[in-house]
Amino acid sequence: MKLAFLAFTEKGFALAGSLAQALGGTASRCGEPDSLSGWTQKQFAEADGLVFVGAVGIAVRAIAPLIEKKWKDPAVVAVDECAQFAVPLLSGHLGGANRLARAISEVCGAQAVVTTATDVNGVFAVDEWAVSQGLSVVDPQHIKHISGRLLAGESIRLYSTCPIEGECPPGVECTETLPADVAVSVRREDVVLSLAPKVVVLGVGCRKGTPQSTIEEVLHRFLRQSGLRIESICAVASIDLKKEEPGLLAFCRSHGWTLETRTAQQLCRTPGEFTPSAFVKQMTGVDNVCERSAAAVSGGRVSVKKFAADGVTMAAAEKSFRLHWNWKPAERRGEQ
Repeated sequence: MKLAFLAFTEKGFALAGSLAQALGGTASRCGEPDSLSGWTQKQFAEADGLVFVGAVGIAVRAIAPLIEKKWKDPAVVAVDECAQFAVPLLSGHLGGANRLARAISEVCGAQAVVTTATDVNGVFAVDEWAVSQGLSVVDPQHIKHISGRLLAGESIRLYSTCPIEGECPPGVECTETLPADVAVSVRREDVVLSLAPKVVVLGVGCRKGTPQSTIEEVLHRFLRQSGLRIESICAVASIDLKKEEPGLLAFCRSHGWTLETRTAQQLCRTPGEFTPSAFVKQMTGVDNVCERSAAAVSGGRVSVKKFAADGVTMAAAEKSFRLHWNWKPAERRGEQ
């Protein structure tokens, strides 16, 4: 988490410095050289968390023109310069402001003043849990519907494609079948709220000189046919012959995915059942690129077989992943 701390007095700057040293990040003093609005605009766009060491009102006025949506805004916390209180102001769950306030509390002793409804009522917070598990909240505008039902004393059904260790929190019924209200899945499901594990490795093969636009179009067709969510893709895999392929590299950059490659020999040694092609073997030295590379990089099994179009092949394999209900530090300590 990239953090930025801003103080307004010498005393506050000393606290900001100690927090930045303990939690990581940069400490600045207002006006040296950036103004309050200048610093806030810059850090709002670049940092994951902003900490104002000073009055809550100053922080509120500074961030007010920049607030957009809870699933886009960074975490914002205000800490008084005497380190009595740490107040999450923005993105308490998805952005991690509540967790940041608690981390500040552990460093300097300030009381974390958490005001989100699920926290103060002791109700399961599905968005906080999702973030702790590394799940992407696909449709965050629906979080309020799930939280609202739980706060009203109703229960929800949560469907997951993998087991979840620990005991379900009150109000949550785990199910291995649909229908459900919340789904943890790499595929599109007909539910209110979808949580996507970032575990899919996309295997790609392509002709030399294939442009990015062609690969993008094939991806859209591949996702439509397979039902996979793009939010679940964590990396792209291919043969090392493609490690400098301009179109493929541009495709990966546009999505923020890393490109991992393997040699033909490594792909040949990858265990599993794959769709063979004599032509591909003649050209690359291995009978399949997309399926084998996805399996080799993920360390898992191929979940979507070879899809071919316009000189591009794609397949998907999934990394193993593990979920648990006891995700909060206090709960984890209680297990020990």
